Amino acid sequence: MSRTPNIPNDPVEFDDMQALVRFGHGALSEAEFILCSIRDPKAAGDWLDQAPVTSAERLDAPPSAALQVAFTAVGLRAMGVEEGMSTGFAQPFLSGMSSEDSRSRRLGDTGQNAPSEWDWDAGDAHVLIMLYARKGGLAAWKDKVLTPTFDAAFTQARSFPTRTNDGTEPFGFRDGISEPKIDWQNAHPPSKHGREDFSNLISPGEVVLGLRNEYNARSSSPKVDGDVPGSAILAEASGNAARRDLGRNGSYLVFRQLAQDVPGFWAFIDKAAKGDPDRRDWLAAKMVGRTQDGTPLIHGRRDIEGSPRSNDFTYEDDVDGVRCPLGAHIRRANPRTGDHPYQIEGRIGWLLSTLGFRRRRDKLPGRHDLVASTRFHRLVRRGRVYGPKLKSKMASQKGGQSVDQGLLFICLCADIVRQFEFVQNAWIASPTFNGLTGEADPLLGGRAPFCGVASDGFTIQTADGVGEHIAHLPSFVTVRGGGYFFLPGLRALRFIAHHGKQEV
Repeated sequence: MSRTPNIPNDPVEFDDMQALVRFGHGALSEAEFILCSIRDPKAAGDWLDQAPVTSAERLDAPPSAALQVAFTAVGLRAMGVEEGMSTGFAQPFLSGMSSEDSRSRRLGDTGQNAPSEWDWDAGDAHVLIMLYARKGGLAAWKDKVLTPTFDAAFTQARSFPTRTNDGTEPFGFRDGISEPKIDWQNAHPPSKHGREDFSNLISPGEVVLGLRNEYNARSSSPKVDGDVPGSAILAEASGNAARRDLGRNGSYLVFRQLAQDVPGFWAFIDKAAKGDPDRRDWLAAKMVGRTQDGTPLIHGRRDIEGSPRSNDFTYEDDVDGVRCPLGAHIRRANPRTGDHPYQIEGRIGWLLSTLGFRRRRDKLPGRHDLVASTRFHRLVRRGRVYGPKLKSKMASQKGGQSVDQGLLFICLCADIVRQFEFVQNAWIASPTFNGLTGEADPLLGGRAPFCGVASDGFTIQTADGVGEHIAHLPSFVTVRGGGYFFLPGLRALRFIAHHGKQEV
């Protein structure tokens, strides 16, 4: 990450940004993702030059369809954008999600989630084509986009149809409620370790390469020399007129297929609740941290910047997890913590907090976790669900019968390690999150021991301090495949197309 104090508020170039960074395409309820390998780079360049890739500009009327395009590192090489030509791509992107055992362990991709068990691996593919359309319009949009030139350029390795987007994930819970709001106007410029309270606003550079991030620095962005053919189309690199910014207005895209055992989840809940429907719903809500309609177990008592009133809570009012368990899914996915700047408490206090020895400054019981300063680890989710929709009652009646359904998880971030991999490792998969022992995320967590520590328990804290412990949770989510992609800006897309068309 480049440290650039007092960097200017660069205007955001929405016309050079793919729309997925700014919009979730929620109104485009139909979607299909296609993983491709490049058969003919020249034809791929021709198709990219003509492809109607949707920009992030706000139009007078919302589009009826959208197209987005992302590349793996292998895909960029196939298009002639070699590593010797560009510098500054993130190492996880270059090496891939599954290429290192240590990365797999950190992500919790072990046991049945190990890459060796996956159905597909984006490390073997080049391009991800993402198609969106209004209800009833996807087939026509595919006919328009997937032209004979596309067929000559690409081989479709795998297609991922999605279910109509209704805002509910396969287990039956309303999803996407706590998405961070990107502060496009830079209305609240960040400062390093300077925000004590949780905010739902994040700086553009947390998602977009080359813009200011929460460290008040420019997020790292890959560059090419100014004498590389075709580079004149790219923006000039900040502070270096001899180089061009290949990453400007782009982002890193994480794509994972997460198969969800919906019948198994509700059958387990039903058994644990001994068939009591009220206790079944209560137990499921405790595991998630919300009821199925999205109502949080902690009700709004805070004024949180960038958050709707119905979602404006932190865990400061429930430090012992009596209302929302300490290991519940929503606590892990977004701990809603602020900073704990050493400038205020002094370096010794900062160090004690870092090591987990310091109590809260307000003298209430609970821990203060510097490592979990949330604003440095937020990411923007853009996933879709797939497979048939089962209501909870219907799912439990299937008695564990397998149904192919789940989430096509997509998130965007500017720093794969600091954002996606941190959240996956330290919050979702960690059995010691929030001072717990032997508990991974009750929904998403794998059940194989994590770094030698068991991870298949779940505790519901109670006011009397005894707690209700549920042991031997089965796996409800299995990783079927995944990969890291680069979602380029539109100028970078034309640069990549140019190199694909060069004679080798």
